[in-house]
Amino acid sequence: MFGMVRPCTHRLGERLTAQWMAHLCGLCLALRGQAGQFARVVTNYDGLVISVLTEAQAGAERAGRRRAGPCALRGMRRASVAEGDGARLAAAVSLILASAKTRDHVTDQDGLLAHRPVAAAARRIAGVWGKEGARAGAGVGFDTALLVGAVERQPEVEALAGPGTPLLAVTEPTETATAAAFAHTAHLAGIPGNAAPLAEAGRLFGRLAHLLDAVEDQEEDAASGAWNPLTATGTPRAEARRLAADALHGIRLALDEAEFTDGRLAHVLLVHELGRSVERAFGEERHRHGAEAYGPAPGNPYAPGAPPHPGGPGDLPPPPPPREPRGLIPGCLVFVGMACTCQMCCGTYEGPWSRRRRDGMCKSCGDCCECCSCCSDGCQCCECCGCCDC
Repeated sequence: MFGMVRPCTHRLGERLTAQWMAHLCGLCLALRGQAGQFARVVTNYDGLVISVLTEAQAGAERAGRRRAGPCALRGMRRASVAEGDGARLAAAVSLILASAKTRDHVTDQDGLLAHRPVAAAARRIAGVWGKEGARAGAGVGFDTALLVGAVERQPEVEALAGPGTPLLAVTEPTETATAAAFAHTAHLAGIPGNAAPLAEAGRLFGRLAHLLDAVEDQEEDAASGAWNPLTATGTPRAEARRLAADALHGIRLALDEAEFTDGRLAHVLLVHELGRSVERAFGEERHRHGAEAYGPAPGNPYAPGAPPHPGGPGDLPPPPPPREPRGLIPGCLVFVGMACTCQMCCGTYEGPWSRRRRDGMCKSCGDCCECCSCCSDGCQCCECCGCCDC
């Protein structure tokens, strides 16, 4: 369910949280309606940005809302949820990308997918998701072949990359796919003039997705021998940070050029929350709260750069070896259990698939009444920057 854009309800405030949840539930229900109950496991925060953008341009009334029945993930409460072409486009994109990712896991024989019966079942699921994603895309006039083509080109691009290859050459397929999806929201909303700036925002959004994934996984990829774009191209971390900053700035400029009926939630997600995602990936949120950037976490003797223990190397046991990631099916089952028990909201939890320790959505808030860093006029806020009118 997670992705780059992981807003905290304390920062969003009551009104924007209600809008956010309407799109989240709308995407989940659109996936169920398109590809069955199991397809709801591919609900993701980044995909629902497409639904948010569509409604931001068309307005909630034109984009469509409906009253949904009780759901266990909402505490058995009814809710107003987004429906219509925006939610269907978000579902189409999510299904296509989930299908491609599942096929990759099958090809790589990850975890339980090394066993033929499990791999065969996963391959069938990926086929259904791909077919239903294409059908959902066609229903809203979106050619999902653009997404499929970009996904299929990615391995070829990675195979040709080496030291000295520009990092942006590796991120290009992802950028192309997200640009097409973002631009199509303008056609769904009936504002074709927004297609160009939103395509630019989507292209940079895809760039950030690829960059942040590479940054967060670089150490783990090095330990496992997996391919990583930063390592393969010899790109310094500082250069990746510069590219991320440029992408954030470009997204903000692109959104300023687009015409919105109510763009407040889109602005919060794609400017404020995306900026926080960059800070998380590069370890800068601790620096903002008084910790040294890129330094070891206090009290962790195993962190890189931590000083030697005064008692000598014999005083501390070695750190436990990393655990093997779960396969697709076991991970999905664990995910459902965590979602139903709210383990992913607060505190820390073990990733359903990766088994890496992660912070819950609310734990990453830090100071929920902290002023947004994008403004320089000393604004005060508990929900969002008043200077940005979002």
